[in-house]
Amino acid sequence: MNRRRTSALCGVTIGLLALLLLSATCPVGGGALSQAILVPSLSSPAVLAQIDATPTSLPTVVLPLEEDLALVEAADRLVSELYARVSPSVVHITSRVITLDFFWGPLPSEGTGSGFVIDKEGHIVTNYHVVENAESIEVILSDQTQVPAQLVGIDPPNDLAVLRITVAPEKLVPVPLGDGATLRVGQRAIAIGNPFGLDRTLTVGVISALGRPLQKDDNTVIYNVIQTDAAINPGNSGGPLLNVRGEVIGVNTAIRQNAEGIGFAVSVDTVRRVVPELIQYGRYAHPWLGVLGYSITPELARALGLPVERGVLVARLYRNSPADRAGIRGAVRQIVVGNQRLLVGGDILVAIDGVPIRDWNSLQEYLEESTRVGQTVTLSVLRNGQSLQLSATLTEQP
Repeated sequence: MNRRRTSALCGVTIGLLALLLLSATCPVGGGALSQAILVPSLSSPAVLAQIDATPTSLPTVVLPLEEDLALVEAADRLVSELYARVSPSVVHITSRVITLDFFWGPLPSEGTGSGFVIDKEGHIVTNYHVVENAESIEVILSDQTQVPAQLVGIDPPNDLAVLRITVAPEKLVPVPLGDGATLRVGQRAIAIGNPFGLDRTLTVGVISALGRPLQKDDNTVIYNVIQTDAAINPGNSGGPLLNVRGEVIGVNTAIRQNAEGIGFAVSVDTVRRVVPELIQYGRYAHPWLGVLGYSITPELARALGLPVERGVLVARLYRNSPADRAGIRGAVRQIVVGNQRLLVGGDILVAIDGVPIRDWNSLQEYLEESTRVGQTVTLSVLRNGQSLQLSATLTEQP
């Protein structure tokens, strides 16, 4: 016992000397290490108790970050398991297009993109621009099965298309659709696709914003788009954007040029609304009111002496359109404001079904997102200072 105590005392003494030497050479936070360490006396009861104790095993050291690491590892497993479960649903799409060259005549070219299986009947959702003007379409499944695909339906305004392939049902792994109402900014967003031909590549980010309008061209806007910082590259188009449950929350569609971490996906709510009609009818019927007008701003309201600062000033009506049949009135004269010629004197549209209309885009968004062909809506208009309520039955956009 005395020999053990003497050995232990020697060990403690050597350790303390090492700490004192280290404190003289390694300052911490502006003071010596010895200022941050309490050195117990060799004769203290705590030290003697440790000397007398005969440990049977070495103590287990638990790092303070162990619980955090466990959470990170659990999140990693979640993403890995999600990829193993969902990646077989993602397909590689090759479309072949014939273009005419002035000198060489018809020339074939290829484009690639992504898509995902939604049922055991072989229906695949992708972007319209992936298969636009394609002479033939080929789909490669996760097991490298290559099959031709039939184009079932397209909706260019929402950049959606549905294909169908004929394979054994056991080769198809449908991916479930999520619910747009549950989405929140900051939630995890996971993209799987085929960027630059690199099959079934996974990238992870978050939902950066919801309800974005995405301007496709001068006349077309996709509404209610999801913005994400999950990496989306050429070839990702048409692939799924997923939540942590492995449910589709969007269809990866576009990226902002000359920017990093700004990608866009068509919302799952749009997919739920449009895709069933593409499968059944081959197209989606977009509701149409049949008016043309100007977005009212405070500046325009002051210039024209309008009674409101927000809304749509009706300029023209399509003959026999829903708005025309409802009794909406268009412009009665032309004036020049600044360097712009305006048609004025028409009705001011301020609400539909009680929902305020702030500008032209909000009018188009309400018609696209909240109405259907054949639906009757109530239009709130101002005419010569009087409020009117008019009913219009929407028809399909020509």
